[in-house]
Amino acid sequence: MKALIIGYGSIGSRHARALDSLGLDVAVVSRRDVDVKKTYTNIAGALADEIPDYVIVASRTHDHHDDLSTLAEAGYNGTVLVEKPLFHTGQDVPGHSFKDAFVAYNLRFHPVLRRFKEILNDSRPHAVHAYVGQYLPDWRPDTDYRKGYSASRAEGGGVLRDLSHELDYLNWMLDGWTQLTAMGGHVSGLEIDSDDVFSVLLETRLCPVVSVQMNYLDSALRREVLALTDRGTISADLVLGTIEFDGNIETFPVESDTTYIAQHKAATTGDKGTLCTLTEGLAVVGMIDAAEMAASKGIWVAA
Repeated sequence: MKALIIGYGSIGSRHARALDSLGLDVAVVSRRDVDVKKTYTNIAGALADEIPDYVIVASRTHDHHDDLSTLAEAGYNGTVLVEKPLFHTGQDVPGHSFKDAFVAYNLRFHPVLRRFKEILNDSRPHAVHAYVGQYLPDWRPDTDYRKGYSASRAEGGGVLRDLSHELDYLNWMLDGWTQLTAMGGHVSGLEIDSDDVFSVLLETRLCPVVSVQMNYLDSALRREVLALTDRGTISADLVLGTIEFDGNIETFPVESDTTYIAQHKAATTGDKGTLCTLTEGLAVVGMIDAAEMAASKGIWVAA
């Protein structure tokens, strides 16, 4: 099976590593010189030469729509996986003839979250609280954080977009959001023009009180979610790989590429049950737009 990765930053290289471990023949489209055997400078040339079965759009967020449009206009009819978030702001998906298309919310494949959802499905949630944070300069220590897309609002950076996994998995677990309000923006001394802190309070179809805290400022990487239910408290730590419920602690060893490999296996074998659809990806983009509007106007926004 042939795969084509559009964009070769840190996430593109991670996709390449995961696909290589699965035995796929990988080519890359990049405007930069990269250390990959098969590299192209444009999508059209890569499609013509490679005829890939599977395309991963891993370009900067603000380029996703244009790259999808290019694939669609070229008549590509294989499977597409678009890095999260789907778009930097709400817009229509281009008309296409793709066999399948998904958004790369790979945390859906994290064993801790899958176990969390399993327990939650047998419970009635009263409140759910998610937290994610890490100091942005520590994300990629070998690069200048000020030059990365995360630092640039115009390129689709900021915590609402970078850390939108939380928005997706809460939608996935709790049957979608119905209304929300938010506070946040650029509040620290980081030399960026994107948002570095956001707090979102929302209601979902299955839970009346849901909160999400996300930031670029925590000195330690933290990713946690807690649910207060009619069966007790469910507490999960995705960094430690643990989940606690009913007096028991379960541990799930997870390597750095585990969720990426599982996601690619699902996408390339047609196992669609856990993958994020384009419609679900658009719902997350709608949440991001709504959170920004709520924060700027001090209002509640309905889905």
